[in-house]
Amino acid sequence: MSRAPALRRAALREWGPLFTTVRNGLHDRGVRALALTLTAVTLTATVQVIQNQAWGYDPVQALGAVRAEDPLWLALLRTPLSLFVPALDLPVWGALAQILLVFGIAEVCLGRWRTLAVAYGATLAGTLYARVGIALGPDAFLGLPASDAQVVDTGPSAAVVGLAVYVCHSHRAWFTGSLVIVAMVVEVLIKDNLAGREHLAAIAAVLVVCAVREWRGRRREGRNQGLGAGGSGTRSGAPPMRS
Repeated sequence: MSRAPALRRAALREWGPLFTTVRNGLHDRGVRALALTLTAVTLTATVQVIQNQAWGYDPVQALGAVRAEDPLWLALLRTPLSLFVPALDLPVWGALAQILLVFGIAEVCLGRWRTLAVAYGATLAGTLYARVGIALGPDAFLGLPASDAQVVDTGPSAAVVGLAVYVCHSHRAWFTGSLVIVAMVVEVLIKDNLAGREHLAAIAAVLVVCAVREWRGRRREGRNQGLGAGGSGTRSGAPPMRS
């Protein structure tokens, strides 16, 4: 017996709502639906070119390089640009591909401002975790070595991971979302470093947001059902209507 129909149905359940949303969004709005994504790709490519110039490295570091040893206020000021500063030890095409794919899908599905909020929230969660982990020390659970305070913390990866999980939750792509989380856990198990830990911190922050959204949605649904049930019958103590 062929498994193709079953696999097709599973794929439709997993990705059907997401695919439909993206297709309709692109059909209705065209390239305007990807304005944030295309801006982010252009900005990241531009920053990459600038920081590889002799005159451009220091300004990029001053404006967008975040380290846990920096004062918190300075790290917060640098965080917005740090998302678009590619890591020098990684190929820039990887960062551009991540932004184009994940930011693009998120922007169409969630809208421009929610995409930006989730991206920065995930990035900020990773940045703040680094400070907490270093304060705890390497011997504590979730702690980090003091040397990580000097690691330059830039790039879109935490934002990309956070957005992927958020979009999967919003469109009930449970298997895909779980696969992203498992991949990040395996990453830390294979190569335990600051970047991997920050990815998990970003996922944890997004999962908290998703749980709150679920709770509020169920509470609102229950309240609406209660109002509907209360309005469908006669008021307690009121005389019955005569025909």
